[in-house]
Amino acid sequence: MADLGVSIGLVACIVLFCEAMRRAAKRHCSEDYRIYLVEAVSTFQLCACTHELKLLAEMGSVESHIALTMSYTMTIVHISTFSGASGNPVSVLERLCRGTTSARGAAVLISGQFGAAIIARFSAAAVWSLGLSDLHSRYGKLGYRCFDPMGGTLLQAAGVELACAFCLQATVMHLHKLDARLRIHAVAAVIISLCYTGGHISGTVFNAVLAFSIQFPCSGHTYPEYCFVYWLGPLLGMTSCIMLFEKILPFLSGKSTIGKTTGTLSLSKKTL
Repeated sequence: MADLGVSIGLVACIVLFCEAMRRAAKRHCSEDYRIYLVEAVSTFQLCACTHELKLLAEMGSVESHIALTMSYTMTIVHISTFSGASGNPVSVLERLCRGTTSARGAAVLISGQFGAAIIARFSAAAVWSLGLSDLHSRYGKLGYRCFDPMGGTLLQAAGVELACAFCLQATVMHLHKLDARLRIHAVAAVIISLCYTGGHISGTVFNAVLAFSIQFPCSGHTYPEYCFVYWLGPLLGMTSCIMLFEKILPFLSGKSTIGKTTGTLSLSKKTL
């Protein structure tokens, strides 16, 4: 329980620090630069918190229902605090395809996301080296190394990531049908359900930048293999979902989607 308390306190400090940064950006930065800083800070929050929760779940002997409850709670926190940021490169690419952001803007946003993911990775190791808990000390003895995050084959893992991204995108696209008060909980419930169902196969990250921060450093597979699973899988999942609901089904039903707007896969509406 001591390890759990330290991890909860650390995650709370990360969120408070990032929230202070976002508020400072809104106060002191021009609108042209604010969106990029908020995106980077929010991505750092997502990755840094997930590093700690991942360690707690894998080495902290935490019961599954506690781990799922913490993940659900953190999903709610991320959705509530991200201020419109996505923390997900696939979401930025979707906005680029829809014409709501420029190619230059998308490149800067994605670069900021990956930069924040790298900073989060090294920041987590730096905090763990302080030995704030027995969990951190035990992990330090392993050299802060993580091992193969996939419990299935590459195709199985990529299929899980694709399916999870598809389900999450479908949820976001239909959120407008729910009462506004229920939307945040619906998205969190879907994410936790997906993690519980497919976590043993791929880790169910379905976020390219988050996977880059927490999964790519792990041994067991090469970078191209991780790219295949954690980058291509979610991209195909989102793309196939949009094609199905905005092109194929309307075509089969004879309905037009001209002028129709749908939610993008961003953490202002969803999540990790």
